[in-house]
Amino acid sequence: MQILRFSDLCEQGRVRGQRVFIRADLNVPQDAAGHITEDTRIRASVPCIRMALDAGAAVMVTSHLGRPQEGQLRPEDSLAPVAARLAELLGCEVPLLAGWVDGVRVAPGQVVLLENCRVNPGEKKNDPALARKMAQLCDIYVNDAFGTAHRAEGTTYGIAEYAPVACAGPLLAAEIDALTRALAAPKRPLVAIVAGSKVSTKLTILQSLAGKVDGLVVGGGIANTFMLAAGLPIGKSLAEADLVGEARAVIDAMAARGAQVPIPTDVVVAKAFAADAPATVRRAQDVQDDDLILDIGPETAARLAVQLQAAGTIVWNGPVGVFEFDQFAGGTRAIAQAIAASSAFSIAGGGDTLAAIAKFGIEDKVGYISTGGGAFLEVLEGKELPAFEILQKRAAG
Repeated sequence: MQILRFSDLCEQGRVRGQRVFIRADLNVPQDAAGHITEDTRIRASVPCIRMALDAGAAVMVTSHLGRPQEGQLRPEDSLAPVAARLAELLGCEVPLLAGWVDGVRVAPGQVVLLENCRVNPGEKKNDPALARKMAQLCDIYVNDAFGTAHRAEGTTYGIAEYAPVACAGPLLAAEIDALTRALAAPKRPLVAIVAGSKVSTKLTILQSLAGKVDGLVVGGGIANTFMLAAGLPIGKSLAEADLVGEARAVIDAMAARGAQVPIPTDVVVAKAFAADAPATVRRAQDVQDDDLILDIGPETAARLAVQLQAAGTIVWNGPVGVFEFDQFAGGTRAIAQAIAASSAFSIAGGGDTLAAIAKFGIEDKVGYISTGGGAFLEVLEGKELPAFEILQKRAAG
């Protein structure tokens, strides 16, 4: 993917004295009192901001936070807690500016945070008039927000059309490189793990991957629907019986290419969905009518671990069981440990996946951990993300 990279502009000395507008993803969770409860996205944005400051730029940073109403800035929508945390991380003052669309004053070597961009009327609909105004604020536009790359909004797409220079920040560039390595030019075998509660939410992803991967591991409620398609009982487990035909089509499409969708041979069941529910391991064909399947069994997990350790590339989206309950965490733990032990290049994305990675302590053993949820899924689906498309267009002149 041919894009202009902000790091290259900095190395070439083309940033000194320039007004740099960075679209970051600072959409962090907060408690009822407005305190930030998890700051990964803020910390991930710091390298790009430091890069710009070290290069001698006048730096503007903005992000969305929550779901504000356009034209109305409520206290809970303000980036004030983010500005305070950024100041701590950067070790310098980070003023927060509201009403910034018509003009921003910032000197080289300084950074300002521009209030919640989704408050600006026209942001979500990518209004050209707003985009042009924002583009006039800067000499260089930097998109460093992969989490919003699947949205064509004013600060993710429109401004990139009209800014004198439009490029990718280090975080976005790293995502592009990892996704290209995993999907565009993967080392084979390529194995994808796609798990979740419903086939319907990930059907297009499964269909897209069925034409690309050598192994497609399904988990969670998705696996239950595939078990139905394979003629296995699932008791009262979550599944979508009306999508059995689509699941069968994915299995057949894979088989036609000599690839496979491994169906569980054993499962972990309970009579109720509860943290203290007793767990029982059953052969897949022996699931009882009142059983809930809440994890893959140890035999299935061991078989998948062997497949993952032999892979050249692994794409992981979703835990394969209810890993939050320890008695149903064995399958996801085995998957995580197999990925950690594999020499394959691995890329993982999605909130539940990241939580599983943290729970099993393999952060430093995964090749790349994606910061985007919806954006990551859309790439797996085979879609071109708007943010990628406009940066490629600008790089091509």
